[in-house]
Amino acid sequence: MLKDSSSFYINLEDKYGAHNYHPLPVVLREGKGIYLWDVNDKKYFDFLSAYSAVNQGHCHPSIIKALKDQSIKLTLTSRAFYNNILGEYEKFITDFFGYDRVLPMNTGVEGGETAVKLARKWAYEVKGVSKNKAKIIFVTGNFWGRTLAAISSSNDPTSTTNFGPFMPGYEIIPYNDIDALKKSLKDQNVAAFMVEPIQGEAGVVVPDDSYLKKAFDLCKKNNVLFIADEVQTGIARTGKMICCDHYGFKPDILILGKALSGGVYPVSAVLSSNEIMLTIKPGEHGSTYGGNPLGCKVAIAALKVIRDENLCENSLLMGNLFRKELNKYIETSKIVNLVRGKGLLNAIVINDSQDSDTAWKICLKLKENGLLAKPTHENIIRFAPPLIINKTQMNKAIKIIISTLKIFEY
Repeated sequence: MLKDSSSFYINLEDKYGAHNYHPLPVVLREGKGIYLWDVNDKKYFDFLSAYSAVNQGHCHPSIIKALKDQSIKLTLTSRAFYNNILGEYEKFITDFFGYDRVLPMNTGVEGGETAVKLARKWAYEVKGVSKNKAKIIFVTGNFWGRTLAAISSSNDPTSTTNFGPFMPGYEIIPYNDIDALKKSLKDQNVAAFMVEPIQGEAGVVVPDDSYLKKAFDLCKKNNVLFIADEVQTGIARTGKMICCDHYGFKPDILILGKALSGGVYPVSAVLSSNEIMLTIKPGEHGSTYGGNPLGCKVAIAALKVIRDENLCENSLLMGNLFRKELNKYIETSKIVNLVRGKGLLNAIVINDSQDSDTAWKICLKLKENGLLAKPTHENIIRFAPPLIINKTQMNKAIKIIISTLKIFEY
């Protein structure tokens, strides 16, 4: 077997790695902008963006420069000491998103864990909930990671089977059901309501236009924190800096990750008010790598790219173009029955049963035709290119998608 062949690298992972993913059979070696190249030099449109981590495009030169420049000066001190970069980053990101304070972490799931801990601490020390009685409300279809705390809020058997017992203090209610939330908020022990404004992993499920604002208002009325999990929907992915901006409110706790570093380095952040954030005292939460100088410099550069290159606006325009053209196609399609999304976070629903492999086969054919996407929940294909994509590139990608789908019409 040739060392540089796709089979060589796939077999290497299969032999020595845990089998906790099921990737498409493509081995990538290089990325630039909206494109990826495999080990055989074949070029692809990237329509997954590492699950929205590379919103700014692969290896954006400004972000890479920040990484290189800081990496030869200082990479890690831990939080045992101050460093000369963390404060700069904290001021930059809090000003950028309009919050009092930030708690820096590394991964999206760590951001979710941080938000849950903050909400519980606030419930006990500010709201006055009795010890160990605090409750967090989640919704069906949510996904914020695979730690035990995260899967305890899941109703997906793939996430939960044979991993119990689960975290107490959680309640799961139907998504996009304001009456269910209203009923649950009657419990005085509820500390927070945590929700993705658009459910990414569930298949880009978009709620009713009024749902999120009504949910936020209900939380305010009942002295409950609204936690927005914007790890995937944030950083311009949906056409606004955060998805909640579409609905005109600012969440009490905002969780960011993925594109916060442009896919260059693991960085996540939890933003909130003085009242909420200062309930956490020294020694009660943290991370060795959280707030490291390297990650801080990368995050500043990544956010500047979003702002300076007007990627919110481009995401909105290109997303509208994508849905317009795909909706035209499905008027006569027998295989696609729905296109949904906001900005450049979109999905198509294949008119097939959830236990079918049609979506997987479509993604394999898309790969052959030079575009990479991945199914989620069996019969849904998510399309999320880097936000730097232009109209010419988008039209070319749309042609690939539609011509591929036509092969499967029956």
